[in-house]
Amino acid sequence: MSSPSEASPSPAPPSAAGVEQFGYKQELRRSLTFTDLLIYGLIFMVPIAPFGIFGSVFQASGGMVALVYIIGMVAMAFTALSYSEMAKAFPMAGSVYTYAGRGIAAPVGFLAGWVILLDYVLVPALLYLIASAAMASFVPAIPIWAWLIGFIVLNTVVNYLGIEMTARLNKIMLVAELIVLAIFLVIGVVALAQGKGHGGAFTPLFDSSTFSSSLVFGAVSVAVLSFLGFDGISMLAEESRESTRRLGRSMIAALGLAGLLFVVQTWVAALLVPNRADLIANGDPAGSAFYDTAEYAGGHWLSVLTAVATAIAWGFANSLVAQAATSRLLFAMARDKQLPSFLGKIHPRHKVPVNATFVVAAVSLGFGLYMNSRDDGLTLLTQLVNFGAMTAFLALHVSVVVHYLVRQGSRDWWRHLIAPAIGFLILLYVVINASIAAQTLGFVWLAIGVVILVVSYLMGRRPTLSGINSEVNE
Repeated sequence: MSSPSEASPSPAPPSAAGVEQFGYKQELRRSLTFTDLLIYGLIFMVPIAPFGIFGSVFQASGGMVALVYIIGMVAMAFTALSYSEMAKAFPMAGSVYTYAGRGIAAPVGFLAGWVILLDYVLVPALLYLIASAAMASFVPAIPIWAWLIGFIVLNTVVNYLGIEMTARLNKIMLVAELIVLAIFLVIGVVALAQGKGHGGAFTPLFDSSTFSSSLVFGAVSVAVLSFLGFDGISMLAEESRESTRRLGRSMIAALGLAGLLFVVQTWVAALLVPNRADLIANGDPAGSAFYDTAEYAGGHWLSVLTAVATAIAWGFANSLVAQAATSRLLFAMARDKQLPSFLGKIHPRHKVPVNATFVVAAVSLGFGLYMNSRDDGLTLLTQLVNFGAMTAFLALHVSVVVHYLVRQGSRDWWRHLIAPAIGFLILLYVVINASIAAQTLGFVWLAIGVVILVVSYLMGRRPTLSGINSEVNE
């Protein structure tokens, strides 16, 4: 193991709390700035994420795509506020696992970490599978499984080389995605000016002929997937040079910027859909609605450009940061001996959780190949990722109330009671309305975690967190 000074050539500023106060050694390299964290969050959410699910959201919302993304952004803003508060209290890797474990109790933290593993461990496989299918549609000579392996190997090598390499590539990929988005928006606005639009200018925001609250909120449960990823910033708390307050602000800023981009691009696209009634009635089984709209607006080349950009963004940029975040979650849980200790190994030179990185790659490959063999594989993966994230976020909101209001006697009613309560209720609604398959598999996964926890207690291995008072663990 390296000493803290060796592991931190760029120490955190005095305002940033170190992990040493919680009983850990600073092993990861502190090198990320506010800009790095903001870019990381934007890449994780994918600025052009609506390209890939536009047709599904359009149908589910009755064409009111912009309204759905606005509601989704507001809903996730409450979760971002809770993340920001807990990041200030516990500036460590581990996300919900760390916050629930230290904010409520170690056993709750284990279960929250176990549940969110559904999100973090499966989301790289989901992204790789989507991107591989997209690339195979353009280059059918190369099968999906070959694209899958290629994306996984490439991202694993980049993550192995260190977080600075990941940060540099993130900036390049973000610029490329924004350029593609800008091209689409310019051509889309020109097409609207030429009279190619359909419906009123505000139809994507409100359409009296299709509006109903159940319809809109049902669509929100689909669109909210585009926002998952801002929370991945919290995984890099031990690699940030910024203060804990700026760490939280980077999460909120990433969510706000991504939400603005989502609303603008879907608003323009919704006005240009050439077969609006057909899309609402029959959906988008091929997942090509956005690309068809791009072709209608600017020609075949724009369709190809947006489709290829989506494949690269999901299969490389988004998967790259997803793999990095997942490896940090495994590292944090292994460090507390709640997962096998070999997952906590840090590479002596690159300062990354090397074994955890390789395990994530192996799991992504296994799940990707298996789900590719199933007709419902993509849908099932999406549902499980959504269920895991939303369920874990419920524990996050509770941890804010318990830590600040109950333990510390805070009287900041908005940040430590009202906002978390609103966030909790919104997410509870989403979980309750999740598909039966997702609920079944999700609760089975949770039950396995409970069994593991009970067995640990029976064997005298009660979950504990380093540097935390015993009463917090009870």
